[in-house]
Amino acid sequence: MGNGLYKRKMMVKDAVQTTIAVELLSWYDNREHNFPWRGTNDPYKIWLSEVMLQQTQVHTVIPYFKRWMQVFPNIKSVASADMDTILKQWEGLGYYARARNFHAACKIVEGNYLGEIPNDIDQFSALPGVGSYIAGAVMSIAFNRPVPAVDTNAFRVVSRLRAIDKPFSKCKKAIQNILSDLLCTQRPGGFNQAIMDLGRNICTPVNPQCIICPLSKHCSAFVNNTVHNYPVKLKSRQKPHYRVAVGVIWKNKKILISKRREKGLLGGLWEFPGGKIEGGESVKNCIIREVQEELGVCVKPTFFLKQIKHAYTHFSITLDAYHCKFIGGDPRALGCADWRWVTPKQIHGLSFPKANHKLFDKVLPARAQ
Repeated sequence: MGNGLYKRKMMVKDAVQTTIAVELLSWYDNREHNFPWRGTNDPYKIWLSEVMLQQTQVHTVIPYFKRWMQVFPNIKSVASADMDTILKQWEGLGYYARARNFHAACKIVEGNYLGEIPNDIDQFSALPGVGSYIAGAVMSIAFNRPVPAVDTNAFRVVSRLRAIDKPFSKCKKAIQNILSDLLCTQRPGGFNQAIMDLGRNICTPVNPQCIICPLSKHCSAFVNNTVHNYPVKLKSRQKPHYRVAVGVIWKNKKILISKRREKGLLGGLWEFPGGKIEGGESVKNCIIREVQEELGVCVKPTFFLKQIKHAYTHFSITLDAYHCKFIGGDPRALGCADWRWVTPKQIHGLSFPKANHKLFDKVLPARAQ
């Protein structure tokens, strides 16, 4: 009797899960998909799109994806490119570690797998920058492997669907298990993309459109009128703010720039030398000290260039910039990866952080901006 009741409950559960998958895919199939990476099973395009879409909105990614494909149409073209070229194509998209990891991964694919992206999840997951989400997305969409892809959109949908009262960091495995049970094994890629689209367009963080959601009747949060309670979030910390000073250093109509070390924020990008202002330190003295520590040369700040404010994901800065006269010394990469003397026109061809871009109108001639 007990076994019979258990079997009936499991049959009902399986039927509900099948219904959710069918209704979700029906909704998905009746939508227009204008993304340039949709409608293909090319693992390179799918992988690239998922890397770009990490922590970046779709409308921002689309033009970057199109330009990237024109320059780098395949794995080999990425693997053979130098880092400056890679970062220039990524410039402005942010989270530059994504580009560095993708470049390194493409080199491995080209060297170890003859340019063919491995369809084995363990081999693919071992590549730089490939986490569980990207692995699930590429394996399911490109290779039809029944693997869930848990991004923030999927987490939001499932947390409301099942009224999960824990933040993502404390229930990631549970979310993956739920999605594995719901997943349509015949169309895992379509199912994963449908969940993503549902979270992006219907089950949004604020003002979700529950009335037109294809899963509302199955949604515990909607049925119990508690949608606003999910997903559970960790309390956000106040972002720190830093004061920064940089110098635009001139010598014989050329500017001295430095390259950030690859490991760390904005790694591999070029910049005007400088750094954080220490307590009690003036802007000019900060520039003199930072340039000496970074490049081993002496400079003299001459006149104020511009002040800008810029917000990053985890902190914000106020940056003061000065034109500087080169006094002496031989530049060395002491606190940076590299250095270079460039003309204002040459700056346009290199990748710089967004904060530095806000200085270009005071540094570059109009035709070079």
